[in-house]
Amino acid sequence: MTSPRILLVDDQRDILRLLHATLDTLGHKLEIYEAPSGEEALLEASRHRFDLLVSDYKLPGITGVELMKKVRAKNPDVKSILITAMNDKKMRDEMIAAGAMAMFDKPIPLADFLDVVERALGLKRTILPPEDEKVEANRETIADLLTHLRKQAGAQAVYLLSDRGRVLERAGDLYDSSMEVSLLSAIMSIFASGQKVSRFIHQEGPNHYHVFGGGDHDLILIPVDALYGLLVAGEKLAGRARILDVVDAMLSARGAMEKSLRLMGMPTVLSEADVAEMLQSGPLSASTNVLTQDIENLFTQVKKQKIKARDADAFWDDAVEKHGNPPLQPDMISYEQAKQLGLGPRGKTNPLTPKK
Repeated sequence: MTSPRILLVDDQRDILRLLHATLDTLGHKLEIYEAPSGEEALLEASRHRFDLLVSDYKLPGITGVELMKKVRAKNPDVKSILITAMNDKKMRDEMIAAGAMAMFDKPIPLADFLDVVERALGLKRTILPPEDEKVEANRETIADLLTHLRKQAGAQAVYLLSDRGRVLERAGDLYDSSMEVSLLSAIMSIFASGQKVSRFIHQEGPNHYHVFGGGDHDLILIPVDALYGLLVAGEKLAGRARILDVVDAMLSARGAMEKSLRLMGMPTVLSEADVAEMLQSGPLSASTNVLTQDIENLFTQVKKQKIKARDADAFWDDAVEKHGNPPLQPDMISYEQAKQLGLGPRGKTNPLTPKK
């Protein structure tokens, strides 16, 4: 069996080196080619049959979408990932309509990027692996339940997730699955907070609901038990006309899923040690996600590759300086931003001195 071939295309060598070094950390045998322009990428595509194209959206003389279409004309089976420095919904819609498997903004979230690469190439999942071999051996029952729930709720995707953010089973795909690792991690952080509240108010069993309306799709999350969550994603699921029917369908499926998990010997309740740790821990955040150790290992491995960590940091710092960085508090701006907008004091200013 031949190794999967990946073509990386970007006019900035630093990004090519970073992506190449990051892919090397996966441990899969891959053939990786680099091209600094669309023309050289097309030349490589005429010489080799690639399984995956990873390209910057904005290349000299050609867009990533145009390059993707030209490469696909020669190789219809190639998968594509596009990278952009601009977070524009219209552009994202264009990329998805053109057939891109995923899109990433700079700086690139490496865990999400590697997960998409593994999915695109059909490789063994190491970034977001299955929860347990017992689930793998008995997943047909749960898969059927999720497929039925997806059809009944009119959803785009349905997930059964562990409290650690691992996907036990799924039916369908998100509108844009580029950030699936980060999204599911954030979702299950919310799940964990809900579990903590359930304990504080002495619920007999976890009974909390989390609804997100709008955006690419509506999201509805409910617990199956103390350790697993059921997530449904789709258009207008959270609207007044549909939400009750969707939640009712999820509750109906929940009992059957919990029974299947128990038959597989999967734990469905927290241990006393886990409960104590959960109640003593501070607030969870999306940045403190379930893959912290995996990502730390990833960056440790990246440091051993050709690219040095300080080079990557310097590159992203320079990119942020050029393109700007949104403030953490959108209703506030920095003094430097105020000066650029013409809101700062004119002429020379003197430092404040304390009154005597």
